[in-house]
Amino acid sequence: MTDIEKARALLLSEKTTIALCRGEDILTSEKRGIAPMLGFIKDGVDLDGYSAADRIVGKAASLLFVLVGIKNVYAEVLSESGVAVLHANSIPYSYGTLCDRIINRAKTGICPMEQAVAGTESPEEAYAALVKKVEELRNGGTR
Repeated sequence: MTDIEKARALLLSEKTTIALCRGEDILTSEKRGIAPMLGFIKDGVDLDGYSAADRIVGKAASLLFVLVGIKNVYAEVLSESGVAVLHANSIPYSYGTLCDRIINRAKTGICPMEQAVAGTESPEEAYAALVKKVEELRNGGTR
């Protein structure tokens, strides 16, 4: 079984929101949104060469995958802007459902993480913008 097949099987068979596999190394999380990836990056986890299976992948998650060196992506739901980032960075991807954009949890508009990275193609700038947006939301912003 390939790394992406293992990651996808973990995602689909458990309560995980993201599964990352590289050989025998497996990382999973049940946290929502981009929180798992932000946590792995903050903790300095080396994700270079991992395959990722995630519930929802938009531009924000795709830029984080590029930043850390993810080599293959499966998304249950993948946005057009996520496809563009993965394609531009030569990262193979597959998905269950393709959508125009990622909406917020209240289903009232665009996801705030997607808004935060709308103006950049730089993974480093995206990471900084996402950390800032998460902090704003923790301090009383709206989702």
